[in-house]
Amino acid sequence: MKTDIVLVRPTLELKEKALEYRKEHFQHGEKIIYGSELFDKTESYEEWLFSITLNSNPKTVNENWVVTDTFFAIRKSDDKIIGIIDLRHTLNEFLKDLGNCGYSVRPSERKKGYATEMLYHLLQVAKKAEMKEIYISVEEENTASVKVIQKNGGVYERSFSFLNETANIYRIVL
Repeated sequence: MKTDIVLVRPTLELKEKALEYRKEHFQHGEKIIYGSELFDKTESYEEWLFSITLNSNPKTVNENWVVTDTFFAIRKSDDKIIGIIDLRHTLNEFLKDLGNCGYSVRPSERKKGYATEMLYHLLQVAKKAEMKEIYISVEEENTASVKVIQKNGGVYERSFSFLNETANIYRIVL
């Protein structure tokens, strides 16, 4: 596995790069940034950073959510934010079909293998957290993401309907 990127927790110092990252998604007509823990819905970077920091700690996690680690994928060669990915340590009733992980790659950096690398690195985080397996959902027609999941050992488990779309759940044993 190549290691062109590193997963880094969001910080205040990354604010401008993060806002630029979000802006690129919006400029491409994307209203949802998967794996961003509502970065696409929160106006204030500082408010979002505060929320994800609280949710990363079992003592301060929102009572309606689960412990979640959120990371920017930063390219080593130029410190550019390439993507965002999250790891939900457990699944509640709402998340049972959505899975333990979501991710997005900035539009200008797609089809370069970054999503596969991001997920690979996240699986190492999950192993360190002593997780035994993770579940990932993906819309059936999102063949690029299906390939990312399969390259990382994902095996089809089942399908479900979400917002009138068919999605599949894949399981990765750690």
